[in-house]
Amino acid sequence: MRAVSQSTVGAPSVLHTVDLPRPVPLPSEVLVRVHAAAVNPVDAMVRSGAFPLLGEPPFVLGWDVSGVVEEVVPGVTRFAVGDEVYGMPFFPRPGNGYAEYVAVPSRQLARKPANLDHVRAAALPLAGLTAWQALVDTAQVGPGQRVLVHAAGGGVGHLAVQIAKARGAYVVATASGGKAEFVRGLGADEVVDHRSTDFTEVLSDLDVVLDGVGGPVGPRSIGVLRPGGLLVTLVARTDTALRDATTAAGRRFAGVTVEPDRVGLEALTALVEDGLLRPHVEHALPLEEAAKAHELIERGDTRGKIVLTL
Repeated sequence: MRAVSQSTVGAPSVLHTVDLPRPVPLPSEVLVRVHAAAVNPVDAMVRSGAFPLLGEPPFVLGWDVSGVVEEVVPGVTRFAVGDEVYGMPFFPRPGNGYAEYVAVPSRQLARKPANLDHVRAAALPLAGLTAWQALVDTAQVGPGQRVLVHAAGGGVGHLAVQIAKARGAYVVATASGGKAEFVRGLGADEVVDHRSTDFTEVLSDLDVVLDGVGGPVGPRSIGVLRPGGLLVTLVARTDTALRDATTAAGRRFAGVTVEPDRVGLEALTALVEDGLLRPHVEHALPLEEAAKAHELIERGDTRGKIVLTL
């Protein structure tokens, strides 16, 4: 099968197309013929060596996949050959998504939303589950709450805005001016251009802040929360100084790491099929252009997601 691998860490140019043996599914797994695989910022961090999640190369990147079940191991009852499925296999262990076939535990997959093609379905699992697990499982966002989503035009952010709106929240978003109209179109009630406006000067009394940016954004977000409000960070999970500063200010702190979760995937599917959630794909490139996809994602100005097609 075709796959994209790397023999060393480094720039996007280390990614190259190779021929690898087709994986053989183990008990509880299905073999999926991949039609599309999304590219996420974590992929670029692993590829470069900045985040050595997978150890030493060679390895195949990619966790977001959408495709068709090719083979079912006897004993698996959730799917049949020919079913269209999507998911985020094995994260944070190797998911091997940049390949024509992946072997996946059946309970890490869900049926693909009927109203999404494979390209848009592949854009949903990692970013969508991150937003869902942060806003719903952790923050329990509900009607009338005031929620701030930082970096609302990006992969996680653009889905988080829609999920929070679907939960009945009043959504405030930070984004660059070029993404402001895009974010408003997702349903944000207010958009703050972080390049021209200091969000700490115009926002206050928020129930939840979702920070996927890191750096000074987390500490600066503490003051815009109401007493008892919740700061959810996706990037500073182990930052004890940030945790202590948040709790000392009378606010709550939570760090979220995304996990494979078919229940969460099925909840996302329901939102998509009800017309309340739609992943945006800015770039769809063939698998062989994975290096270009990594160059694009490292620029940091993509609206929504980047997806590889097979």
